[in-house]
Amino acid sequence: MIKNDTSDNDMENDTVPGDEQPAAAIGRRHLQDDSPEIDFHQQLSAEAIRHSFFDRLKYTLGKDKYSATDRDAYLSLAYAVRDRLVARWIQTQQEYYHQDAKRVYYLSMEFLIGRTLGNSMINLGITGECEMAMREIGYSLEELREMEWDAGLGNGGLGRLAACYLDSASTVQIPFYGYGIRYEYGIFSQSIRDGYQVETPDNWLRYGNPWEMARPEFIYPVRFYGKVNQFTDRQGRLCHEWTDTESILAMAYDTPVPGYRNNTVNTLRLWSAKSTRDFNLAYFDRGDYIRAVEEKNGSENVSKVLYPNDNTSQGKELRLKQEYFFVSATLQDIIRRYRKTHDNFDAFPMKVAVQLNDTHPAIAIAELMRLLVDEEKIDWDKAWDITRNVCAYTNHTVMPEALEKWRVAIMTVVLPRHMAIIYEINRRFLDRVWTTYPGDFGRMSRMSIIEEGADKQVRMANLAIIGSHNVNGVSALHTSILKDRIFRDFNEFEPDKFVNITNGITQRRWILHSNPLLSKLITSRIGDGWVKDLSELTKLRPFADDASFRTQWRAVKMQNKEAFARWCEKELHESVDPATLFDFQVKRIHEYKRQLLNVLHAIALYHRIRDGKADDVLPRTIFFSGKSAPGYWMAKLIIKLIHSVGHVINQDPSVNGRLKVIFLPNYRVSLAQKIMPASELSEQISTAGMEASGTGNMKFMINGALTIGTLDGANVEMVEEAGSDNMFIFGLNAAEVSTLREKGYNPRSYYWQDPVLKKVIDSITSGFFSPDKKDLFQPIVNALLTDDTYCLFADFAAYANAQLNVEKAYRDTERWTRMSIMNTAGAGKFSSDRSVREYVDRIWRTKPIAITMPENK
Repeated sequence: MIKNDTSDNDMENDTVPGDEQPAAAIGRRHLQDDSPEIDFHQQLSAEAIRHSFFDRLKYTLGKDKYSATDRDAYLSLAYAVRDRLVARWIQTQQEYYHQDAKRVYYLSMEFLIGRTLGNSMINLGITGECEMAMREIGYSLEELREMEWDAGLGNGGLGRLAACYLDSASTVQIPFYGYGIRYEYGIFSQSIRDGYQVETPDNWLRYGNPWEMARPEFIYPVRFYGKVNQFTDRQGRLCHEWTDTESILAMAYDTPVPGYRNNTVNTLRLWSAKSTRDFNLAYFDRGDYIRAVEEKNGSENVSKVLYPNDNTSQGKELRLKQEYFFVSATLQDIIRRYRKTHDNFDAFPMKVAVQLNDTHPAIAIAELMRLLVDEEKIDWDKAWDITRNVCAYTNHTVMPEALEKWRVAIMTVVLPRHMAIIYEINRRFLDRVWTTYPGDFGRMSRMSIIEEGADKQVRMANLAIIGSHNVNGVSALHTSILKDRIFRDFNEFEPDKFVNITNGITQRRWILHSNPLLSKLITSRIGDGWVKDLSELTKLRPFADDASFRTQWRAVKMQNKEAFARWCEKELHESVDPATLFDFQVKRIHEYKRQLLNVLHAIALYHRIRDGKADDVLPRTIFFSGKSAPGYWMAKLIIKLIHSVGHVINQDPSVNGRLKVIFLPNYRVSLAQKIMPASELSEQISTAGMEASGTGNMKFMINGALTIGTLDGANVEMVEEAGSDNMFIFGLNAAEVSTLREKGYNPRSYYWQDPVLKKVIDSITSGFFSPDKKDLFQPIVNALLTDDTYCLFADFAAYANAQLNVEKAYRDTERWTRMSIMNTAGAGKFSSDRSVREYVDRIWRTKPIAITMPENK
């Protein structure tokens, strides 16, 4: 392990922004900062921001007012805002050092942070000042904000949740570090050609990233392959040496994460892969120019792309290397930081909390054991006690096929020492299980980390559970399913290990930033305390009966709908009527999320119109958005069906504005921030028992959208908070789904018994929506008729009836508005601030640390 110099004791005054590491260069050892205690880079006035803007334009970008482009203007403003974070960032890390704080390290393959400028301005409280400064210079703040590229660091809910926790941890002042990978190309950019999803690289770093700071002083070797030698040292201790390995280097890039209206600025540290050999001169001299850089390119592929396609053995190996790469670098960094103030590891669990966000970082269990046993020479039992008390695991799925597994054959080649450690962890654990349940071979098999068979697998979820002191689900329903079904054996073995912490969202981004009109209206009635304590939204409930407030509420919603309609016209060349019901289903495209159920209902509405019942159909615009995994053929066919159905409906003059189906391409955080304020109906219709929690449902709810959904994930708790009268709940619950499958589900019986459903399916089968290739969607029909894994047919009639209730409620304007207000008023539980505090109290057991800037002391 590369160790950075930690001999300097004067850490208070000699730090690197974003960390408390002392400067290592001898020439800087006693560098004194003679700059004024307060300068314009820290001041928050419009004049100071304007000054910083021109300073950065000239001295950072090398431009003046004659040569500056609009992008230069955005960059200058971004740097000016970042300047106001840096002093707070340094002070935060110094304070953590001085108080010897217990730090939380959040390991996640994804951080879907979106754009940073707007959120940073809000949390610093300088949005108005920036707007004034830019207006004086001649720029529109909104136009500059739109120039920022979404950070390509995540795919969906997992990464967005991690981003919300970053914001909340800083706001509630928890010593918190996010660790992940600095992907050069994030989740792909989605475009649509002839109705089909087309993936193109998301080169989000093309124009640079003004928010990150490279940290070449923090660079660690990460090893792969090789062999393991076993020997006995002079003290008679059995030792293992991992030799003949191939190495790549992990280099840190830090991004500041400010809390809301406080001085806390935490760190998101991302690792970029660097080759140990940039250039092979021998190959170059022989004229083999490709091989001269082949090793460099191969090494740096590890951080090149988020989630490489793992349908091939090479893709699987790269995915495993990605996970180990960031885990190893992170744990080396954590130990380096701890070692600066501690001579042994006795206090490690009191100073370090490692949270594994899903199974992707689960290899951390084996890696921490390797570092402690092999590198730090700690005996196995003590190392295992340390590991178990440090690590905790968040599970995000109830789908067995989504619980990550690795072939033993692959792991033995790529990480031979870790495979041996996993075998030893498993042997010792199963000894305990056998002692508790003697003779129960079935339980032993289910709880083993190794899944036996012709092709043995390493069950990463089992490893994470065994190596963690706590395991949490992310909604009450999800946690109960984990305890009662998915991990029942583990829960019976260690019943106190499993806890629930329902997911949340940060209200700063998802209403204060995204929906300023609604935020202003809410604050005008109940004050702004809700921005830091979302439970205060309950104070809105009495206003649901205030006619004037309802009028204002509707006016805000209409303004947001009109703004979204203008965006659709400008960006998609789609004409949208703001007077229609805005009905949204936006999320990753997956069969269990049941976008297909929504499409089937859209076809049913279309049939009602064509059958002369147009007056009975509520005018609505149905919006879909989301990406399919590149290798998920069925999900991509569903996207094509959405487009084909939309094409037919939108072109049919008989529809006459009653129905429109639109797919919004390239779903991302910045697009979601436009969608949520305009939304009126939120489709949360996954098969009950399939969705762990969901957070999109919460974002819609807080913005006043009404939910039509199943009793799945956090929907259950949303009903409890907003009231069942203010949502449209339908369909089988999780227990009923299980019972239906156990009895033998026959989807064809629903097809024959429901004439509406039959007509919908028959229209697809006939090629009505695919005249050029009539059997194009037959695979979808066949899957529904023969298996219907996700029970669409079983829920179709209930869903259609719930949609009739939606139409009835929407026609009663005052009732709909009351329901909308009650949804926002009931959203208080679903703040990520509450989630983070629950993690602190129940899992991490650390405490908030207030940061005071020197000039305020």
